[in-house]
Amino acid sequence: MFKKRKKDIDKSVNYSELNGMIHLAKEILKIAYILLIIIGIYGITIIIKEWHLKETLIMILKTISPLFVGLFLAWLFDPIISYLEKKGVRRTLGSLVTYITFAAAIILILELIIPVLISQMNDFIAIIPNVVENLKGILDKIILKFDSKAFDAVAVRNNVINALTNSGTNLTATLPNTVFNIAKALVSGIGVFLVGIIIGFYLSIGFKNAAEVIITLVPEKLREDAKRLTNDVNTTCRHFVKGALIDAFIIFTVSSLAFAICGLKAPLLFGLFCGITNVIPYVGPYIGGAPAVIVAFSQGTTIGIFTLISIIVIQAIEGNFLQALIMSKSTKLHPVTIIIGLLVFGYFFGIIGMVVSTPIIGAIKAIFVFFNDKYELIEFEK
Repeated sequence: MFKKRKKDIDKSVNYSELNGMIHLAKEILKIAYILLIIIGIYGITIIIKEWHLKETLIMILKTISPLFVGLFLAWLFDPIISYLEKKGVRRTLGSLVTYITFAAAIILILELIIPVLISQMNDFIAIIPNVVENLKGILDKIILKFDSKAFDAVAVRNNVINALTNSGTNLTATLPNTVFNIAKALVSGIGVFLVGIIIGFYLSIGFKNAAEVIITLVPEKLREDAKRLTNDVNTTCRHFVKGALIDAFIIFTVSSLAFAICGLKAPLLFGLFCGITNVIPYVGPYIGGAPAVIVAFSQGTTIGIFTLISIIVIQAIEGNFLQALIMSKSTKLHPVTIIIGLLVFGYFFGIIGMVVSTPIIGAIKAIFVFFNDKYELIEFEK
């Protein structure tokens, strides 16, 4: 009788609907997780804004920026130095060789690139009036075609041209001060970077021991979990940084060559801008490519078309092949999460916020995955 009753219960349960409800619940939990991260990030940024902590934080960060540079370099080079140590090279000697090689590479790159960049910046300054005039002609051809009683294209054209003229005039007038400020910031940045290299060298010598000492501060029963959590976050951030740097360098090199072949003025300058902004997911390529396309079309339709095509081809290759090969989806974040993170961080911290948003969110996800694996909160796709 018991077996018969069990069969009746089995028949009354619709396992297909039950599985569907379980799957829906899992998807809702995933969405809730994403919203929780977004709300947390937004809450932190609101606190920083309302308590006026941003200015204080910026001042503190500027003061101790060499320390952060040193920590970043020590963290970045630790796998190389540890590898040399495993091969029998003393850590001090391995650190010295690594930092000397790095400094020599930086000096060589600066000696090769900076004179060219200065020359191309002067060329770009010289063509600014021509760029503005050519843009006026292009706007005349495009906007005036839409002139009608319902749409006053002439007024729109005049407003746009006035804005362009004022921008060009202001840029030319403020250019000496701008160049001076850039040079001043560059010299200051180089000084901070050099001090950071020195700090990084000394930190690298004892980096491994320092990490072990920090772990000993954690209660003994939690040390293994702390090591695993630190390793997970460390791996996620290191993969992102390494991939982003390699990706940016490739985009800079290929874009500069492509722009030079297309005949674009100051190709190295625009290529460098494309490489730097490419670090920003999704919107970076558009931010980096737009100025190059505008200047290219101001030089001529043919140059503009070829420049636009080159950017599209480069970004298509980068998006479909390079990112998959280099980045290896290291953060494995949902596109919606990345985009919302970019919007929130970009709103409060500008371009720098957009650059650091993805690794920060990736680190938060790594922490969540760790606790999810340990306590089995929800079934989560890593």
